[in-house]
Amino acid sequence: MSEKNSEGKRTARERLIQEREAQKSRDKRRRVLIVGAAVVGVLGLAAVAGVVAANSGGGKGDKASGNGPVKDPAGTVGKGNVAIPVGMTDAPSVLTVYEDLRCPACGMFENTMRDTVNKLEREGKIRAEYHLVSFIDNAMQGTGSKYAANALGCAQDAGKFHGYHDVLFRNQPQEADDAFGQKSRLLELAQKVPGLRGSTFDACVDDGAHAGWVTKVQEDFSNSKYKATPTVLLNGESIFPQKGSEQITPANLVKWVDVANRGKRVGRVPASASASASASASAPGPGAASASAPGSGAASVSPSPAGGAGVAGAPGAAGTAGAVGARE
Repeated sequence: MSEKNSEGKRTARERLIQEREAQKSRDKRRRVLIVGAAVVGVLGLAAVAGVVAANSGGGKGDKASGNGPVKDPAGTVGKGNVAIPVGMTDAPSVLTVYEDLRCPACGMFENTMRDTVNKLEREGKIRAEYHLVSFIDNAMQGTGSKYAANALGCAQDAGKFHGYHDVLFRNQPQEADDAFGQKSRLLELAQKVPGLRGSTFDACVDDGAHAGWVTKVQEDFSNSKYKATPTVLLNGESIFPQKGSEQITPANLVKWVDVANRGKRVGRVPASASASASASASAPGPGAASASAPGSGAASVSPSPAGGAGVAGAPGAAGTAGAVGARE
């Protein structure tokens, strides 16, 4: 009887030892998983930081961007003619947008805020100025950001920036998919914009006519204090992802613009009107260069059917602004 009791106690002790060893093994695996997850998180942050860092060198010396003569799209504005304007020249507020056509956060912002931004432009409350940067090509490899920015410059020449800008963001590929690096795809999407396709536009896209300008825009961004896309500023103040303690939303953007414009008159003068007046007053005679000629720096805007204005005769207000993914 005592031998049976002794055997039973020994078996129980062995089971207890085995259970403790098993628990130690489980604890060890759990610690490994926790440490592994932390490492993955750090690598993820490093990857994000790497893309932001890629911005600082974005495009210099890149053959895809073009190193030849710089040809600015029609009506570009700002120091160095690096921005494409949309809206009334005398709008009381300016929305400055830095965006990359491959940036998924830019796409999300565009597709969420587009209607609100367009409405504010039509009402003459804001003028948007778009900086088409291209650093994601360096971070993810490819040429889609540069080729798409060049194609938008070509659309600007044709007075179709607004429509084509919206089409590209509505059909934006995944960030790692360099679909915009295929000029045939850019031309295919241009067919969705009435009146855009033609020999002049197609040649501009195929030849990379504005590739030097694309490089210039990226270099300007690299030398700025902004390191992410999209970056969105209202009258020079960052409003993405928030302004003060308020998150950016369509309703908040309208509120912020209304506060900024309080007591100010809404814009009513399309850029084309002021440019024509200036040109007639200063032109020495017939044949003088138009104020809206490519590279002049003057915006060329004509009223849209909805009462707004689009750059270089665009049918309506611009696509929209961005402000989240510059760290893409």
